Amino acid sequence: MARIAGVDLPRDKRVDVALTYIYGIGQTSARKVMEKTGIDPSTRVKDLTEEEVGKITEVIDSNYTVEGDLRREVTMNIKRLIEVGSYRGTRHRRGLPTRGQRTRTNARGRKGAKKTVGVQKRTVVRKEE
Repeated sequence: MARIAGVDLPRDKRVDVALTYIYGIGQTSARKVMEKTGIDPSTRVKDLTEEEVGKITEVIDSNYTVEGDLRREVTMNIKRLIEVGSYRGTRHRRGLPTRGQRTRTNARGRKGAKKTVGVQKRTVVRKEE
């Protein structure tokens, strides 16, 4: 099993697909890594040699911010927005969409499950004559 950037890559997948399991590497980045290393993208992870795994690790370490470092960077950016008190920071703090989507309906992924708000009946106090 190949372990790159602290992630165990699935053995039976193609290398270009398996690299997308690393946080910070998508399909485009995976393709570029394959070009730089000269490894055939259709190769399965289980068929990679130690030398090829080393090449991939080297390219990723030198050219990409991935996994823990990237997660830390994103978290710090969000904390900065919150501290500054920007509109986006406020939206992050409230757990609402930050990029202008409507929230009257939808936005359930960000707001969480629906919370039904019931109406309470008010007792009317009559003034005696």
